[in-house]
Amino acid sequence: MKSFLRKINFAIILRIIGFLLIIEGLFMLTALPFTYLYCDLECNAIPVSAFITIFFGGMMFLINRKAVPNLGKREGYIIVSFTWILISLFGSLPYYISGTIPNFTDAFFETISGFTTTGATILTDIESMPRDLLYWRSLTHWLGGMGIIVFTVAILPILGIGGMQLFMAEMPGVTYDKLHPRITATAKRLWGIYVLLTALQTLLLWAGEMDFFDAINHAYATMATGGFSTRNDSIAAFSAYSQYIIIIFMILAGTNFTLHYFALHGKLSRVFKDEEYRGYITIVGVFVLLITIGLLIAKSGGLEVVFRDSLFTVVSILTTTGFATVNYMMWPTILWMLVFVLMFIGGSAGSTGGGMKIVRQLLLLKNSRMELKRAIHPNAVLPVRFNQKSVPQDTIYKVMAFFLMYILIFSMGMLALSALGLDFQTAVGASIASLGNIGPGIGNVGPVDNYAFMPLMAKWLLTFMMLLGRLEIFTVLILFSPQFWKR
Repeated sequence: MKSFLRKINFAIILRIIGFLLIIEGLFMLTALPFTYLYCDLECNAIPVSAFITIFFGGMMFLINRKAVPNLGKREGYIIVSFTWILISLFGSLPYYISGTIPNFTDAFFETISGFTTTGATILTDIESMPRDLLYWRSLTHWLGGMGIIVFTVAILPILGIGGMQLFMAEMPGVTYDKLHPRITATAKRLWGIYVLLTALQTLLLWAGEMDFFDAINHAYATMATGGFSTRNDSIAAFSAYSQYIIIIFMILAGTNFTLHYFALHGKLSRVFKDEEYRGYITIVGVFVLLITIGLLIAKSGGLEVVFRDSLFTVVSILTTTGFATVNYMMWPTILWMLVFVLMFIGGSAGSTGGGMKIVRQLLLLKNSRMELKRAIHPNAVLPVRFNQKSVPQDTIYKVMAFFLMYILIFSMGMLALSALGLDFQTAVGASIASLGNIGPGIGNVGPVDNYAFMPLMAKWLLTFMMLLGRLEIFTVLILFSPQFWKR
C-alpha cells in the first residue's frame, strides 16, 4: 500500500488545501465591520479565528511550496473532499471561541450545514447571536453555494496549477456546459454571475423594509440556496415584497448558471429551449397550483396569501433553499406530502441547488419510456435524447447508479436515525433533508423546528450525509474504494 500511496502527490494536495484555508481566513475578516459596529472590543472570536485559520493554511502552503504542480483525478477528489471537512473545522472556530455554541459537535454541525448549503440549524434563538457571527454563518452559505473550490480554480494558474480536476470533482453533475474552453475562464464567469445576482438581490431587499445587514445575509443565503436567516421566524418576519424578491432569486439560484450566462448575452431562446429549465418551471407551476387549490378548499386564507405561501414553499423546497414563511406541517396531510415529494427532486444541474437534480429525473423518465418502446420493438435503435442530442448509454448508467445510491443512502440514514431513537417521521425527514441539502424536513425537523434535540451520533451522521449530498455522493464514496488508492 505504501508504494501506491507514494504515487499520490500529497505535497500539492496540502499546498492547495493550505491556500484554500488562507482564502477562508481572509473571508472571515470581512465580518470585522459588523464586529466593531455591533459589538465591543472584547468580541474577538472573528479576528482570532481568522488568524488561526490563515496561520495553519499559510504553514501548509509554505512547507509544500516546492511541490510539483502535478494534479490528477485522485488528487482532485482528495482535495475537494478533505477541503470541505477542513474549512468546516476551521469555520466552526468563531462559534466555539465566542462560546455562543460551546459544544464542538454543534459548532461543526452548524458550520458544515452552512458550507454545504443545507441550512439545518441547532440554534434555538438566532436573534440573540452576535451579528458578526450571523454574518459569518450566512457567508459560509455563500462560499459553499458556488463552491470555494470553483472560486480557487479561477486563480489556480497563479500557482502554476491547472484546475480541471478540482472543477470536475467539485461539480460532478450529469452534464456541465463549459462557457469557455479554459476551465479557469468558466469559473470566473460563473462567479461573476453569482456576485452580480447577489449584489442585485441585496439592493432590492435593502430597498424594502430590510436594513443592509438583513439584506446581505438573506441574499447570501438565497443565492447559495442555503436557508440560514437572521430571524427566528425566517422569512415570515418580513413583508410580502421581500418574500416575492426572495422567491424570484431562489428560482434564479435553482437554475443552471450556464443559462444565466446565455440570458445575459441575449440568447433567451437557448434558455427556453432547455428541457431541464422547462421541466423546472413546469414542476413549480403544477405543485403551486395543486397546493393553492388544496389550501383554498381547506379555507387556509385569502387567495393572495395562499398563493404566496404555496409558491414560496414549493420554490424553497424544490431549490433546496429551506427558507420558510409558513409551517407546512400544519397543512392537510396530502399537501405536506406533496412538499415531501419535492424533497426528492432538487434544483437544476449547474445551479447552487442540491438534491438529485431535475436533469437526472428527466433522464430516468425518458429512459423508462424508451425501455417500453424497446420491449415492443427489440431490434430498433432508440437512444434517449435530451436537448435534441443523444445521451450516451454510459451517462444513463451513471444516472441510474446515482439514483440507486441516493435512495440506498437515504434509506440507511433513515434506519440509523430510527435506531438512535428518533421517531419514524422525523428520521425520514432528517435523512432526506440532510442528503438533499434542504434543511427543513418533516416531523420534528419541520420548517419551524431545529436539530438541537438530536443525539450526538445523529448529528455526526447527518453531517456526513450533508457532505455526501453536497458533493453528489461519488466524490466522497470513491475515497473508500481500495482501487482508488492503487496505481
